Amino acid sequence: MSIQDLPLINASLNALSTVFLVLGYRAVRAGNTLAHRRCMTAALITSTIFLACYLVYHYFASVTRFTQPAWFKPFYLVLLISHVILAAVIVPLIFIALNHALRGRFEAHKRITRWAWPMWMYVSITGVLVYLILYRIFPQPPPVPAP
Repeated sequence: MSIQDLPLINASLNALSTVFLVLGYRAVRAGNTLAHRRCMTAALITSTIFLACYLVYHYFASVTRFTQPAWFKPFYLVLLISHVILAAVIVPLIFIALNHALRGRFEAHKRITRWAWPMWMYVSITGVLVYLILYRIFPQPPPVPAP
């Protein structure tokens, strides 16, 4: 495995988080709190591994810039900016929701997750879209090393 493999691994972890989030939502709606707890724990673990891999990748890899096609860049930037902002917002919300659940404050947990779950879903899905755009749909030219 090399550093160049991490974007695909990150996208896969985001996709897996999305699956766990959907399964966790369905489980709690069906009244299966044990399955819900397991799915949400799995979503948290895969998202945490994603974050670690993401940080490693961006520490060692050069910056990937979207340059082409120029007509698509505004759409990409809107997607990326919304993804980054919500990714920053969602982290404390997840921990607040987790804290409420662990303490048995399920009404407070539900109030937070009404906001946190859709944001987490959006961040997980758009993480995969960012990967697809940058590395599969519109592969960007490699960065030019500094002289």
